[in-house]
Amino acid sequence: MAAAFGTVFMPEMAISWFDGSSWSPVEMVPSDSLTLHPGAHVLHYSSTCFEGLKAFKHEDGSVNIFRMDRNIARLNQSSQLLGLPDLDTEQVARMITQTVARFADEVPAPPGSLYIRPTHFGTEPAIGKAAVPSTMSCFFVLVSPVGDYFAGGDKSLRLLLEDQGMRCAPHMGMIKSGGNYASALQPIMKARNEVQADQVLFCPGGDVQETGAANFLLIDGNEIITKALDESFLHGVTRDSILTLAKDMGMQVSERQLTVDELLERAAKPGCEAALSGTAAVLAPVGTLIYKGQEYAVGTGGIGETTLKLRTALNDIQWGKRADTHGWLTRI
Repeated sequence: MAAAFGTVFMPEMAISWFDGSSWSPVEMVPSDSLTLHPGAHVLHYSSTCFEGLKAFKHEDGSVNIFRMDRNIARLNQSSQLLGLPDLDTEQVARMITQTVARFADEVPAPPGSLYIRPTHFGTEPAIGKAAVPSTMSCFFVLVSPVGDYFAGGDKSLRLLLEDQGMRCAPHMGMIKSGGNYASALQPIMKARNEVQADQVLFCPGGDVQETGAANFLLIDGNEIITKALDESFLHGVTRDSILTLAKDMGMQVSERQLTVDELLERAAKPGCEAALSGTAAVLAPVGTLIYKGQEYAVGTGGIGETTLKLRTALNDIQWGKRADTHGWLTRI
């Protein structure tokens, strides 16, 4: 039986510490432990953010990282919004590429990849700083070889529409912070237990936003509809990539408000599709929406043709089977 996604790690990781004035020289250290003061800011006040990106092995043997610059920019933004010390983005890029190069021989062939988890968190030992940011921090790059996300079979997902609560505080949504994922856990666990939903689609006040761990896309014929970017939800790199490819294919991309009522009305139409976008799955098809005790099939309730077409187009770029016309790959 294959190991669960993200549970196998390479034996070393790159790490650097900020002492309040400068970053320490980068080191490669064992990845199975990390020493922190029990009063570290992150343990009490959740001053942490991270990224998720992947490196892919091509047929020519080269290893290529997908959209590293975009992920680094978002990590830097998250750090700033959390009041963490400024990252040296050039050093971050070097740490990522050096770590991937070190384990290039361990990068799985398609459909596998090397998952990359850069992480930044506050380390200042001060439990009296509940309303003050950490002046000290740690940054590391952890990598994990992963297999095919759909190894258990590609199936359409069941989403519970939640129009009362929200995934996280609205001003925190665009930060990729651990606290945002933790705040979504209880609604997700409840939805799984009560209606056997795979995820919760948060729609506060009827405004369709995102699930606990992915962006949401509605595909109605030649049109893709998704919420316009604001600070209330995560600005997904995969979301941006899929929308770019959709435009390349001549599709209409509508980034605007989508209400629950409009979603349910459109979802019932023949040929309508819905999907969740994220680094792990790229595009995961949605077949059922659950709202106020009723279930609504999206189109046929199965896996949509356009969803598969868009996912394949992105995978083909990542795996080197299609020209990288947007300059998304960084060759190691």
